Amino acid sequence: MMRLPGCLAAAETMNVKPCVVLVRPQMGDNIGAAARAMMNCGLDDLRLVGPRDGWPNDRAYVLASGADRILDHAKIYDSVGAATADCVHVYATTARQREQVKPEVSAREFACEVSKHNDKVGILFGKESVGLSNDEIAEANTILHIPMNPEHFSLNLAQAVLLVAYEWRQASTSFEPSVGKPPQPLAPKREVDLLLDRLVADLDARGFFVVPEKRDRMIRNVKNIFTGRPLTSREVSTLHGIIAFLKGQDK
Repeated sequence: MMRLPGCLAAAETMNVKPCVVLVRPQMGDNIGAAARAMMNCGLDDLRLVGPRDGWPNDRAYVLASGADRILDHAKIYDSVGAATADCVHVYATTARQREQVKPEVSAREFACEVSKHNDKVGILFGKESVGLSNDEIAEANTILHIPMNPEHFSLNLAQAVLLVAYEWRQASTSFEPSVGKPPQPLAPKREVDLLLDRLVADLDARGFFVVPEKRDRMIRNVKNIFTGRPLTSREVSTLHGIIAFLKGQDK
């Protein structure tokens, strides 16, 4: 069994499996090929955000090559937030350097991280033509950077899924999770999103976003503050309390 550098040696054990989130996929063929890559590596939780050609898609089943079960149980969502609401950590895959200041890991580093705990993790993959948008990346905690040839860094969607899923497979079957656990349970993304929605609504009500053209960028910056690392449910509750206290002080 191959050992990955930087991971703890361990027994044959599988942790909670990450979910694969395809954001605005354009072709059923690529969805099917991605499902095939998932099944090759033992992943089975496929989530689709706004597939261009609708769902179900006959072409997906043609390219799935036997991974029909994954397609049959694929879940459809209208937004990245809804698709990752139950995740405590979300990784956004990209081959390009991005302007957002977030922790960044390689596919192998991602696999080592995920193999050490049993929290639900989501992996975002962007649409075939342009990848993930800055707003979609802002929904993630960490950037999963796939460094390729700078003169030709574009990967087929299914290739990207296979590369990340393969690294997860190797780490999860070769290494056991670390013994330590967080002192408090981590907050699912839905809890963090509710906090952010409340904060943005309060900032809107107070006229914080003075320049309309800058509003979207400023909201992304606010989101990045809270998605730089996973928050515990207690921390989210404390932040709600702080917001409530500050509003009360204004009365």
